[in-house]
Amino acid sequence: MIKNNYLEDLNNSKKPFIIYKSNKGFDLYTDFSKKIILSHSNVEKFINESTRLKSKKKETDLFIGFFGYEILNNLIGINIKGQKGIKFPKGIFYKPETKLKLPNKLNYKNSEIIKSNKLFNININRASYKIIFDKFKKKIKSGETYQIKICTKYRNKTKINALDFFCRLVKSNMAPEAFLIKDKDYSIISCSPENLINKKNNLITTKPIAGTLKKNKKLDKIKALAFFKKNIKENKEHNMIVDMERSDLSKICKAGSVKILKKKTIEEYKDLYHYVSLIGGMLKKNISSLDIIKAMMPGGSVIGCPKISTLNLLNTQEKESRNIYTGSFGYIKSNGDMRFNIIIRSILNYKNNSEISVASGVVIDSNAKNEFNENYIKAKALMDLYK
Repeated sequence: MIKNNYLEDLNNSKKPFIIYKSNKGFDLYTDFSKKIILSHSNVEKFINESTRLKSKKKETDLFIGFFGYEILNNLIGINIKGQKGIKFPKGIFYKPETKLKLPNKLNYKNSEIIKSNKLFNININRASYKIIFDKFKKKIKSGETYQIKICTKYRNKTKINALDFFCRLVKSNMAPEAFLIKDKDYSIISCSPENLINKKNNLITTKPIAGTLKKNKKLDKIKALAFFKKNIKENKEHNMIVDMERSDLSKICKAGSVKILKKKTIEEYKDLYHYVSLIGGMLKKNISSLDIIKAMMPGGSVIGCPKISTLNLLNTQEKESRNIYTGSFGYIKSNGDMRFNIIIRSILNYKNNSEISVASGVVIDSNAKNEFNENYIKAKALMDLYK
């Protein structure tokens, strides 16, 4: 039985810990015996050796952490040059020795009084966004890409209580891939809705999200579904991403086994509705964890289509590092099972600097004003935590 003040005591102890959404509540991981900071030179070795763990505790027989966007590009042979950033690690994984079950309602009272900076600076204003948007529209018309995601960043400088932020976030905007990492000099607070990899034995699934609709008092899930089905632009965007994820799965799955398990459903969140599908397949023999990660990451739904040529376009245009954004958080078990999300709807707080990155998809009939506004809608639930 966990004591009522357990989370408060853990938070005050300054000991690193991770909280990850589970089916019935949350899993808390702590007492880390290893912390591996990833680089381009050690990432493949780490992935290969992560399934060779020998542990007496099955529930902690895993590594949990994140791959940043840059390192995932590098894994598939795409090098990113000359981007500015905060020199945050390219990925970090932890070996926990303790795992505890937490309920959906996290019992934590914040006794710390911190003055938050409510003002955020955006790295691309509306006019700059329109210039980038028009440039990518020309690339789409010339056939270099069919869909591309323009990333914008909101920043401020604030000391935060990461556990307080996370508890308030999941109370107001619960998401199936929510997670918190709290370490000495950084924290990541996320209400990510999107699962990229869920592998159990030989079955692997992915849940692409493509389609966002702002909530209002007149809308419900039924009306939102009707809107998406009638909207040519949203359907086109969704179909492209589903086809791309099916293609990624087909690289590692048995011929004919990749199927759409749930087609075009609605998920509801605090400020918006999402258009979602679920795809699955049976893995080929002798497929390694590295094979799976290279095939599936970075997740296509937050990049664009086709993946490789679109990544090259993005990385030429973007002058700032995405850091964790559109990377992946999750775990690899010693038996090869794994679960990874796509890191979106997240705050990276590093040395008291907060960074919120968002992106929306541009297709041939997209509107610059609508896409810019969609980015703000996605960031709003996170910025509201600073009020």
